Amino acid sequence: MSTAEEHNLGAAEGETAPMEILLADLLKAIWQRRRWLVMVTGIGLLLAVGYALSIPNEYTSTAQLMPPDAQALSNTSMLSALAGSGAVASLGGLNARTPTGTFIGILGSQSAQDDIIDRFNLKQVYHCKLYIDARKVLTRNTIIDEDKKSGIISISVTDRDSKRTRDIAEAYVEELDKLVNSLSTSSARREREFLGQRIKSIKTDLDASSVALSQFSSHNATLNPQSQGQALFDSATRLQGELITAQSELSGLKATYSDDNMRVREARARIDELQNQLRKMGSVGENKDGADLKSDQGYPSIRELPILGVTYSDLSRKLSLQEGIYETLTRQYELAKVEEAKEIPTVRVLDEPQVPERKSSPHRSIIAVIGALVSTFLGIVWIIVCRLWEITDDSHPAKAAGRKVLRSIRGRDAIAPS
Repeated sequence: MSTAEEHNLGAAEGETAPMEILLADLLKAIWQRRRWLVMVTGIGLLLAVGYALSIPNEYTSTAQLMPPDAQALSNTSMLSALAGSGAVASLGGLNARTPTGTFIGILGSQSAQDDIIDRFNLKQVYHCKLYIDARKVLTRNTIIDEDKKSGIISISVTDRDSKRTRDIAEAYVEELDKLVNSLSTSSARREREFLGQRIKSIKTDLDASSVALSQFSSHNATLNPQSQGQALFDSATRLQGELITAQSELSGLKATYSDDNMRVREARARIDELQNQLRKMGSVGENKDGADLKSDQGYPSIRELPILGVTYSDLSRKLSLQEGIYETLTRQYELAKVEEAKEIPTVRVLDEPQVPERKSSPHRSIIAVIGALVSTFLGIVWIIVCRLWEITDDSHPAKAAGRKVLRSIRGRDAIAPS
């Protein structure tokens, strides 16, 4: 072996020996202060347990939704409305143009969150003054996820109140259904809205026409001029026949009795009454254009009916036309509602959110174990640092710097009281 190799071997042995001695010395120092280390671990454990007990319980409720129908959400007008209204937000990097991504975007939208905040007064619950702060807390307490294989959407809500946790999860489902229906701009929806407005307008005109026709009929005692005219003509014919018969009877009575005879006077009175009735049937009212009835008329005369028939026919024709339009629009409106229901994606709930029976956090046993381990580690580090400080030579730069720092700290502590 050469001299250089012996020198290198000696140097390596010299470096290894002090390290072995230092490691053994550190382990010995730890063992000697094992009681102190156990005490530090116990204190750390107690502090961790106290901290864990001070954390309030939190509960988690989960609702699961079936994936939406891709065909129903393929309507580009609906997606444009969702994007234009700001309802769809990017959540977790999901694409809002996919059916499930659209649902998740709506669930994480500002519209849905603000409605939930107002419904449960979450600003007061979360001790927030602004909606933006309450939304941040609500977003932090809500996890909306999608199963990549099945497409099932999970809505998990965490809160300190178990019942409120369930209610907020249900509110998310309700807001999703409400926003999907309100933001849908399908052709069937547009048709339904148009038909709804037309039905209201036609209904107003139909009511006005019904009132106008009823007032005209009531004022002029006219129900149907055509049938009423036929009835008046038949009545006039019958009265005319009775008048001829009565006049024949009167002529026969005059040949036998005097004019003062009771039977003659009765026959003459009957003839006068029949003539009066015939005059009423053939007379014209006070206003020929309006065909107003006279004060002693209970029904319009034959001459008045043509005048009344023009106005009545016009009002009746207008009413019939509006009734037909109203019935047609009503049928189309119902069909449009059915088509809209087919096009709008329905929110199908797979699992309803339930009131959680157990808390989801905090995990107090884990906190206690972590606290004990951390305190043990810090105690060991402290023992090692103290031992290294003791065995390090005073001339070492690190120890000299440490002493200087300690002297400066002590000097500050001495000056502080004065």
